[in-house]
Amino acid sequence: MPSSINTNTVTEPARALPVYGEFDVVVIGGGPAGLAASVSAARRGARTLLVERYGFLGGMGTAGGVTNFAGLYGRKNGAMQQVVHGVVDDLLERIEVLGGLNQPQDGMLGRIRVRSYDVSAYKCAADQLLLSAGVQLLFHAWAAAVVTDGPSIAALVVETKSGRQAIRAPCFIDCSGDADVAHFAGVPFELGDGHGSALFPTTMFRVGHVDAPRALAAVGEFSAINQLMDDSELRQPGRYRFPRKGAILRPNKNPAEWRANVTQIRNAAGMAMDATDARQLSEGELEGRRQITEYFRFLKNEVPGFEQSAIVDIAPQVGIRETRRILGHYALTGEDILSSARFDDSIGINAWPMEMHVDGAISWGFPRDEQRAYNDLPWRMLTNKVVPNLLVAGRCASMTHEGQSAARASGGCFVMGQAAGTAAALLASGQAFPDIDVALLQQQLSQDGVFFDR
Repeated sequence: MPSSINTNTVTEPARALPVYGEFDVVVIGGGPAGLAASVSAARRGARTLLVERYGFLGGMGTAGGVTNFAGLYGRKNGAMQQVVHGVVDDLLERIEVLGGLNQPQDGMLGRIRVRSYDVSAYKCAADQLLLSAGVQLLFHAWAAAVVTDGPSIAALVVETKSGRQAIRAPCFIDCSGDADVAHFAGVPFELGDGHGSALFPTTMFRVGHVDAPRALAAVGEFSAINQLMDDSELRQPGRYRFPRKGAILRPNKNPAEWRANVTQIRNAAGMAMDATDARQLSEGELEGRRQITEYFRFLKNEVPGFEQSAIVDIAPQVGIRETRRILGHYALTGEDILSSARFDDSIGINAWPMEMHVDGAISWGFPRDEQRAYNDLPWRMLTNKVVPNLLVAGRCASMTHEGQSAARASGGCFVMGQAAGTAAALLASGQAFPDIDVALLQQQLSQDGVFFDR
């Protein structure tokens, strides 16, 4: 039967889809949340499938070129220490065995701490971690639709190189970053800041052949490079055009190779590019590489230590910070971050401050309590009021625009993912996720190494 075509739409004929497989738990997205979710579910005996759009894992940490874990460390009783534990510890150990993990690096006058890594080591370590847990992997697969049975999802529809297929399971975990599955299933959401913009995206790149000692002396702890960019002489018309005020330039595991977080992607209206819009996403990829070319010219010409440098890698895709966020049973807020909030249904810790990538700049908001400079993450931010067998973890969980600017970092995503995967393995037949025994969930998470600051 031929398809029906008019000027604006094409009606696709109905078709029967082959079933790729049936599983206990299906996780969509292989970033930190998806890694932790799938490993946690599989380790508790659930037949678990992880669906990933690329041919490798890591999410924005690999495909987006982030190259460092943020939000694992927080200030407790005046001392900076690791407060996010669990599955992530196994991952870090595997990256370190492969020689790809840097020592912790402090920034913002000691108020943040990150751990940079080699991207290739992360990819290989993630493979090892999931396979050792018994997770099945479906790479190069894109979530395209859902099939529902009443309010529940009965099957996920994916596009693959083998064609369109269906995957059945009693429960699903959306770690897609963009809440794709939740959106397909009709879960209400907010997009960006609700006013047509969002946290601005960045295309990351890496610079090699850097004279590290001279570069470190020139760049300092962020402020020196920012002062150089603010030099009135360099900002004269025709010299350089910077996409935002300030830059984050730091060395990776190899001190001769640096990661560069300097670009900011706008759409034609001057707002943050909407990564759920196919046209804007395509245009944004082009704009990111244009900005990289311009900024690298500045690095070579003006910054000591970069004279003989070369771009060794541009991330496979623009780095997305914010798109859809579901409206769940509780939305984590900016005040929760600033007030070091505690929750009775805590699933672990978020230790990253508010990091608002606003038009032309980055704005930071730190917890007021420097003795407990982190907050709990509540179970209710993963559940929704519409689809009982769906959890949403990662940057698309239930948060406000301000709250998401903190908990979107990899530390919080590992925490959310581990809670989601553990809950999925505990879910009884016919039980809805909002009805799960939270005390039992917390007990299981604690046994698996998750830190609760009680």
